[in-house]
Amino acid sequence: MNKSTAITCLFVDIGGVLLSNGWDHHIRKLAATDFKLDWGEMEGRHHLNFNLYEEDKLTPEEYLERVVFHQQRPFTPAQFRSSRSRNRSLSGR
Repeated sequence: MNKSTAITCLFVDIGGVLLSNGWDHHIRKLAATDFKLDWGEMEGRHHLNFNLYEEDKLTPEEYLERVVFHQQRPFTPAQFRSSRSRNRSLSGR
């Protein structure tokens, strides 16, 4: 019995962005508000560094160092990464 079925659809994971807003401007703005960061400065730094991150030329830690932790902050990178603002759009909170 050699019955084959034609493939009609193929799902591919493209870096964890399917079905997710990821780190879009709404989530970045929430993070800036939650952590009392200057939104304009953070957004400018994001645009200078995000392509390097997307091209795998920066690690997530290096990206955050350049965008958020280029100066002393009253919170840690771990606290920033685990922030609700990073996940609010997906959790519905």
